[in-house]
Formats: sequence, structure tokens, C-alpha cells
Amino acid sequence: MAAYQTVVVGTDGSESSFAAVDRAASVASDSGATLVIVCAYYPASKHDVEKAQDVLRDEAYQVVGSAPAEDTLQSARDRAVKAGASKIETAPVVGAPVEALRDTVVERSADLLVVGNRGLNTLAGRILGSVPSEVARKSGVDVLIVHTT
Repeated sequence: MAAYQTVVVGTDGSESSFAAVDRAASVASDSGATLVIVCAYYPASKHDVEKAQDVLRDEAYQVVGSAPAEDTLQSARDRAVKAGASKIETAPVVGAPVEALRDTVVERSADLLVVGNRGLNTLAGRILGSVPSEVARKSGVDVLIVHTT
């Protein structure tokens, strides 16, 4: 099997998601791959903030507006550098996490998607679906679910 060429990882700024960034950076470093760090966010209008709160509930950290997303991506990039990644791109993406990750995988022709396991074993995750389980079903590429909790 050939080494991965493009690794996509999602972050929402939580410690759990940063652990996934660390692992993705290590994999990217080992295989000489480009690491693409994605942060999904919702625009900061009042209506959109309310919509984000409805979608994200209290099961995920909220990233509302592009400024917090950019800050999150910078922190994730710094961690990725420390973990050994050298080819790093960041992508703030408007929308829900699953769609943002799936779209980025397609747009960047990624061959590996890395996510943390947060929400995978919660009651809400089992009933409503979690980001890890949804991307595993919908991504169309290898998915590494990092044990972060």
C-alpha cells in the first residue's frame, strides 16, 4: 500500500480534537503527506448563531464566526508543527462538521480522514449520530478514529 498523500483532520478547538490533530500530523509526517486541518464554523449573524446552537447543542464546542475558526486553526497548525508535520494547510469551512470534512476530502483529493472519537459512545451520538460515525460512513476514504476521550 502506498503512503498517504493528503491527510485531512477536523478540529473544533477542543482538547479532544487537538489530540486528533496531533495524530494526523504524525501520520502526515511519517508518510510525507500534506496535512489539511479543517475547522467548520457558522457565520456570526444572530439567526445563524441560533441555528448553530440548534445543530451543535452542548455535545460539541461551538465555533461561530470566522475569527474563532482562524484562531482554532492557528493553534492546530502550531500543534501539527510540533508533532512533525511540515506541509500544512488550513481550511476554515462554513457549515456543519460532517459536510465540511466530506467536502474538503473531495476538494483536496485526500486519501485519509482523521477524527477524534468524541461523541461516538454518548447517548446523543447513538441517537442523533456523531461526527466520527457519520464521516466514517460518508467519507469514501480511509478514516482513522483517534481514541481521545
